[in-house]
Amino acid sequence: MSETKTCPELTPFALRPLYSATYPLDDFYAVRRLPLPVMDQIEPDQIPEPYRALLVHDGDMTSRLEAFHQGRIHIRALARNHHGREYFREVVLELDGSLQPVEFGASKVNLDFFPGKAQQEIRREQRPLGGILHDFHIFFTSRPGAFFRVVADAFIGGALGLTGAPLLFGRRNTLLDAQDRAMAEIVEILPP
Repeated sequence: MSETKTCPELTPFALRPLYSATYPLDDFYAVRRLPLPVMDQIEPDQIPEPYRALLVHDGDMTSRLEAFHQGRIHIRALARNHHGREYFREVVLELDGSLQPVEFGASKVNLDFFPGKAQQEIRREQRPLGGILHDFHIFFTSRPGAFFRVVADAFIGGALGLTGAPLLFGRRNTLLDAQDRAMAEIVEILPP
Protein backbone atom coordinates (compact mmCIF):
# COMPACT_ATOMS: atom_id res chain seq x y z
CA MET A 1 0.00 0.00 0.00
CA SER A 2 1.23 3.50 -0.70
CA GLU A 3 2.46 5.76 2.05
CA THR A 4 -0.10 8.03 3.63
CA LYS A 5 -0.18 11.49 2.04
CA THR A 6 -2.22 14.46 3.08
CA CYS A 7 -4.78 15.66 0.59
CA PRO A 8 -6.19 19.17 0.65
CA GLU A 9 -9.31 20.08 2.57
CA LEU A 10 -11.36 22.10 0.10
CA THR A 11 -13.57 25.05 0.88
CA PRO A 12 -17.20 24.04 1.48
CA PHE A 13 -19.40 23.20 -1.48
CA ALA A 14 -22.56 25.17 -2.16
CA LEU A 15 -25.88 23.37 -1.62
CA ARG A 16 -27.15 21.74 -4.82
CA PRO A 17 -30.88 21.18 -5.24
CA LEU A 18 -30.69 19.75 -8.78
CA TYR A 19 -29.53 16.35 -10.03
CA SER A 20 -26.47 16.35 -12.24
CA ALA A 21 -25.02 13.39 -14.16
CA THR A 22 -21.57 14.57 -13.04
CA TYR A 23 -22.35 15.26 -9.37
CA PRO A 24 -20.33 15.39 -7.11
CA LEU A 25 -17.38 15.64 -9.52
CA ASP A 26 -18.69 18.98 -10.79
CA ASP A 27 -18.46 20.44 -7.27
CA PHE A 28 -14.78 19.49 -6.95
CA TYR A 29 -14.10 21.16 -10.30
CA ALA A 30 -16.10 24.27 -9.33
CA VAL A 31 -14.07 24.70 -6.13
CA ARG A 32 -10.86 24.50 -8.19
CA ARG A 33 -12.36 26.92 -10.72
CA LEU A 34 -11.71 24.41 -13.49
CA PRO A 35 -14.10 23.57 -16.32
CA LEU A 36 -15.32 19.99 -16.36
CA PRO A 37 -13.66 17.84 -19.01
CA VAL A 38 -15.66 17.12 -22.16
CA MET A 39 -18.25 14.52 -21.12
CA ASP A 40 -20.98 12.97 -23.27
CA GLN A 41 -23.79 10.97 -21.74
CA ILE A 42 -24.19 7.69 -23.62
CA GLU A 43 -26.30 4.54 -23.53
CA PRO A 44 -24.83 1.42 -21.90
CA ASP A 45 -24.65 -0.41 -25.24
CA GLN A 46 -22.35 2.33 -26.56
CA ILE A 47 -19.67 1.40 -24.01
CA PRO A 48 -17.02 -0.95 -25.44
CA GLU A 49 -15.71 -3.96 -23.55
CA PRO A 50 -14.14 -4.42 -21.07
CA TYR A 51 -15.52 -1.11 -19.78
CA ARG A 52 -19.13 -2.20 -20.27
CA ALA A 53 -18.67 -5.26 -18.03
CA LEU A 54 -16.97 -3.07 -15.41
CA LEU A 55 -19.56 -0.27 -15.47
CA VAL A 56 -22.95 -1.65 -16.50
CA HIS A 57 -24.15 -3.57 -13.44
CA ASP A 58 -26.02 -2.95 -10.23
CA GLY A 59 -23.20 -3.79 -7.84
CA ASP A 60 -20.34 -1.86 -6.33
CA MET A 61 -17.22 -1.05 -8.34
CA THR A 62 -14.74 -2.21 -5.70
CA SER A 63 -15.61 -5.89 -5.94
CA ARG A 64 -15.96 -5.69 -9.72
CA LEU A 65 -12.53 -4.05 -10.10
CA GLU A 66 -10.85 -6.37 -7.59
CA ALA A 67 -12.18 -9.42 -9.46
CA PHE A 68 -11.15 -8.01 -12.86
CA HIS A 69 -7.64 -7.02 -11.73
CA GLN A 70 -7.28 -10.03 -9.40
CA GLY A 71 -6.06 -8.00 -6.45
CA ARG A 72 -7.13 -5.80 -3.56
CA ILE A 73 -7.58 -2.09 -4.02
CA HIS A 74 -6.86 0.88 -1.78
CA ILE A 75 -7.53 4.57 -2.30
CA ARG A 76 -5.25 7.54 -2.78
CA ALA A 77 -7.21 10.58 -1.64
CA LEU A 78 -6.89 13.69 -3.80
CA ALA A 79 -9.30 16.01 -1.96
CA ARG A 80 -11.99 15.93 0.70
CA ASN A 81 -14.76 18.14 1.98
CA HIS A 82 -17.40 18.03 4.73
CA HIS A 83 -20.86 19.57 4.72
CA GLY A 84 -22.70 18.63 7.90
CA ARG A 85 -22.99 14.84 7.93
CA GLU A 86 -22.07 14.63 4.25
CA TYR A 87 -18.52 13.57 3.49
CA PHE A 88 -17.12 14.26 0.03
CA ARG A 89 -13.93 12.81 -1.37
CA GLU A 90 -12.10 12.64 -4.66
CA VAL A 91 -9.86 9.60 -5.04
CA VAL A 92 -7.85 7.31 -7.26
CA LEU A 93 -8.33 3.60 -6.64
CA GLU A 94 -5.03 1.75 -6.92
CA LEU A 95 -4.05 -1.91 -6.87
CA ASP A 96 -2.19 -2.91 -3.74
CA GLY A 97 1.47 -3.59 -4.49
CA SER A 98 1.73 -2.25 -8.04
CA LEU A 99 -0.10 1.07 -7.31
CA GLN A 100 -1.67 0.78 -10.79
CA PRO A 101 -4.60 3.23 -11.01
CA VAL A 102 -7.86 1.41 -11.75
CA GLU A 103 -10.40 4.20 -11.21
CA PHE A 104 -10.76 7.93 -10.67
CA GLY A 105 -13.76 8.81 -8.54
CA ALA A 106 -15.64 11.51 -6.69
CA SER A 107 -18.21 10.66 -4.05
CA LYS A 108 -20.61 12.14 -1.55
CA VAL A 109 -21.29 9.85 1.41
CA ASN A 110 -24.12 10.41 3.88
CA LEU A 111 -22.40 9.27 7.08
CA ASP A 112 -25.69 8.85 8.97
CA PHE A 113 -26.34 5.61 7.04
CA PHE A 114 -23.15 3.96 8.33
CA PRO A 115 -22.33 2.57 11.79
CA GLY A 116 -19.65 4.40 13.79
CA LYS A 117 -16.77 2.04 12.94
CA ALA A 118 -17.64 2.15 9.23
CA GLN A 119 -17.70 5.97 9.41
CA GLN A 120 -14.22 5.89 10.93
CA GLU A 121 -13.02 3.59 8.15
CA ILE A 122 -14.47 5.91 5.50
CA ARG A 123 -12.66 8.89 7.06
CA ARG A 124 -9.37 6.93 7.25
CA GLU A 125 -9.31 7.10 3.44
CA GLN A 126 -7.63 3.77 2.83
CA ARG A 127 -10.32 1.31 1.69
CA PRO A 128 -12.84 2.05 -1.11
CA LEU A 129 -16.47 2.50 -0.10
CA GLY A 130 -17.60 -0.74 -1.75
CA GLY A 131 -15.04 -2.67 0.29
CA ILE A 132 -16.21 -0.99 3.49
CA LEU A 133 -19.84 -1.86 2.71
CA HIS A 134 -18.87 -5.52 2.29
CA ASP A 135 -16.45 -5.58 5.25
CA PHE A 136 -19.16 -4.27 7.59
CA HIS A 137 -22.01 -6.28 5.97
CA ILE A 138 -24.00 -3.13 5.22
CA PHE A 139 -26.99 -3.71 2.94
CA PHE A 140 -27.13 -1.54 -0.17
CA THR A 141 -28.42 -1.50 -3.71
CA SER A 142 -26.70 0.20 -6.58
CA ARG A 143 -28.58 2.33 -9.09
CA PRO A 144 -26.46 3.68 -11.97
CA GLY A 145 -28.13 6.85 -13.25
CA ALA A 146 -25.91 7.83 -16.17
CA PHE A 147 -23.09 6.48 -18.30
CA PHE A 148 -20.67 8.70 -20.14
CA ARG A 149 -17.49 8.98 -22.13
CA VAL A 150 -15.03 11.63 -21.11
CA VAL A 151 -11.90 13.07 -22.68
CA ALA A 152 -9.26 13.00 -19.95
CA ASP A 153 -8.26 16.54 -19.00
CA ALA A 154 -4.98 17.48 -17.31
CA PHE A 155 -6.39 16.91 -13.81
CA ILE A 156 -7.91 13.45 -14.34
CA GLY A 157 -5.06 12.46 -16.67
CA GLY A 158 -2.51 13.51 -14.06
CA ALA A 159 -4.33 11.67 -11.28
CA LEU A 160 -4.39 8.48 -13.37
CA GLY A 161 -0.84 8.93 -14.71
CA LEU A 162 -2.00 9.27 -18.32
CA THR A 163 -0.39 11.10 -21.20
CA GLY A 164 -2.36 12.93 -23.85
CA ALA A 165 -6.13 13.14 -23.69
CA PRO A 166 -7.45 9.58 -24.04
CA LEU A 167 -11.15 8.76 -24.18
CA LEU A 168 -12.35 7.28 -20.88
CA PHE A 169 -15.65 5.73 -19.78
CA GLY A 170 -17.54 6.16 -16.55
CA ARG A 171 -20.83 6.21 -14.72
CA ARG A 172 -22.80 8.16 -12.14
CA ASN A 173 -24.08 5.79 -9.47
CA THR A 174 -26.23 6.06 -6.35
CA LEU A 175 -25.96 3.57 -3.49
CA LEU A 176 -29.26 3.14 -1.64
CA ASP A 177 -30.19 1.67 1.73
CA ALA A 178 -33.13 -0.69 2.34
CA GLN A 179 -35.56 2.28 2.39
CA ASP A 180 -34.23 3.60 -0.97
CA ARG A 181 -32.43 6.52 0.70
CA ALA A 182 -29.19 7.71 -0.92
CA MET A 183 -26.22 6.49 1.12
CA ALA A 184 -23.70 7.68 -1.46
CA GLU A 185 -23.53 9.37 -4.85
CA ILE A 186 -20.51 8.53 -6.93
CA VAL A 187 -18.89 9.38 -10.25
CA GLU A 188 -16.58 6.56 -11.36
CA ILE A 189 -14.20 6.91 -14.32
CA LEU A 190 -12.01 4.07 -15.58
CA PRO A 191 -8.54 4.50 -17.09
CA PRO A 192 -7.72 3.00 -20.50
